[in-house]
Amino acid sequence: MARRYDQRTTTFSPEGRLYQVEYAMEAINQAGSTVGIKGSEGVVILAEKKTLSEMLERTSREKIHKIADHITVAVAGLTSDGATLTDWLRQQAQRYQYQFQAPMPVEQLVKTLADNMHVYTQYGGLRPFGVSFLVAGWDKHHGFQLIKVDPSGNYSVWHATAIGQNTNTGVTLLRSDYSEDSNFEDNCKLAAKCMIKMGDSATATPERFETIMVTRVDGQVVIKSIEKSKLQSLLDDAKKAAEADKAD
Repeated sequence: MARRYDQRTTTFSPEGRLYQVEYAMEAINQAGSTVGIKGSEGVVILAEKKTLSEMLERTSREKIHKIADHITVAVAGLTSDGATLTDWLRQQAQRYQYQFQAPMPVEQLVKTLADNMHVYTQYGGLRPFGVSFLVAGWDKHHGFQLIKVDPSGNYSVWHATAIGQNTNTGVTLLRSDYSEDSNFEDNCKLAAKCMIKMGDSATATPERFETIMVTRVDGQVVIKSIEKSKLQSLLDDAKKAAEADKAD
């Protein structure tokens, strides 16, 4: 009996669970760790890459993707599912821009994504997308925003959160160290500290991470990566802090 509920996307178990959605969540838990932190000056995201090779182009990205001039996303889970939904998001944002001659509000785009992902949990012959999103952006309605979207179609707005491997470790650290009054520099340091705690500090080098910062300069939204030298400094400081904590 249990196997029947296990195989059917749209059949609830007697406990009220959809196993296929839980399997999608497990795929995300095996993905590289990703941390997002929002402050008054902007949003910073650090994401661990699972695929490392000297043959890869340095500009290739698997975790963080720009959707529009004011929105970017980080994905954790099945890369192919993430790529499909990322392209779909870009189409939605461009259609809105063309129709209304204005940038699409961040939460409206997120709701559209969540609705689309939820559809794939409702019909036989489909499976849930095995990917979660951290959406970072700015609009005139709510300012800077950091929103997490799950395979179930549920989304939630956060000051700081984590997805991927060792999520509980990252969320626990964020809960204890995050402050709404912290500046951009402090949030970058906290993100690096989380990545060290969530992963293997011995292999934590700038090449293992993708980064993005969403901020505003002279009234314009700016989306850019953290410089390699700056990221190296952040990781070094986080390693020293982690070693000091162990010594204590």
